Amino acid sequence: MRKRWLWIASLTAMLAGQLADGAAQAQIRLVPVVRSGLTAPLFLTHAGDGSGRLFVLERPGRVRVRVGGTLLPRPFLDLTDRVLANEPERGLLGLAFHPRFATNGRFFVNYTRRPDGATVVAEFRVSANPNLALRAERVVLTVPQPFANHNGGMIAFGPGGRLFIGLGDGGSGGDPGNRAQNRQQLLGKILRIDVDGARPYAIPPDNPFAGGGGRPEIYALGFRNPWRFSFDRATGRLFAGDVGQSAIEEVDLVNRGGNYGWRIMEGNRCFRPATGCNRRGLTLPIATYAHAAGRCSVTGGYVYRGRAVPALVGTYLYADFCTGEIFGLRNGRSTRLLDSALLISSFGEDQAGEVHVVGLGGTVHRIAAAAP
Repeated sequence: MRKRWLWIASLTAMLAGQLADGAAQAQIRLVPVVRSGLTAPLFLTHAGDGSGRLFVLERPGRVRVRVGGTLLPRPFLDLTDRVLANEPERGLLGLAFHPRFATNGRFFVNYTRRPDGATVVAEFRVSANPNLALRAERVVLTVPQPFANHNGGMIAFGPGGRLFIGLGDGGSGGDPGNRAQNRQQLLGKILRIDVDGARPYAIPPDNPFAGGGGRPEIYALGFRNPWRFSFDRATGRLFAGDVGQSAIEEVDLVNRGGNYGWRIMEGNRCFRPATGCNRRGLTLPIATYAHAAGRCSVTGGYVYRGRAVPALVGTYLYADFCTGEIFGLRNGRSTRLLDSALLISSFGEDQAGEVHVVGLGGTVHRIAAAAP
């Protein structure tokens, strides 16, 4: 799922796109939604069908359903026999419901398969029971993984109904194969495909390399491990948290055809070479932070568009996995909103736009306004 699960580094100061510590008093609070019953949850989403259900993804290979305040004991989907989850960054990693799920019953998952750990993006369908999916799958895309880490895993439908897929650089350290900059490889990229236009998929004609010069599936390149990305439901803009190597974490505003720098750069610093790197053609992050005070790994989140916390509207929320800190980015400035005791594996939105926080230890919380 992530790199450096409990790794703690101590480096010097914050970098540009700095984090302002803010007031000592928390600016938000977390309201428990699921206190127990989950095993290593990694993501939360909704089906867009007006049911109010929350779907929680568990790393070993299950999708769980919360209905009317109750976590159902039977999984919506159980793929534990197909999912390889023998390393922390492997498992069932992504879930996305088709924009017309309410009428076509289609949804998609991203997992690392048994026995080789390759990334599989597959389509499933709901059964006659709305809380139970069929196990028959249609494989959409398979990508071999040379190492066990940096699998990415996020999938989401963007504006226009195209499926976006986040893939890490293939793992190890320092991207030894320079895959993130190789336009002929899918690793280290965010992809965009059309799952409605053909089987297994069609290429959107405006993809950067649809006419040649690289793999046609590529939407943007130069990522180390874009663990979580999201679309601002108000503007359609794509935000990604890209996990750094050993010094800097970054948040990117992702545009079609953009090159986000890895392994030439880590965040806004040169990586290879360590000094004097050529930044021409690269898009720099909109926020970065260093591995100071135990911070180690960014968890990308969502631009808040809910109603429960009016002061947060338009703020991009993200977190550090190791410290449990939640930050808000707005107008180019990041502020620490809350210190939590959670290992924050993901954020998630419900259909109303309220943002939830997923804790790897087995919890889900909803973000709410701080108590008076």
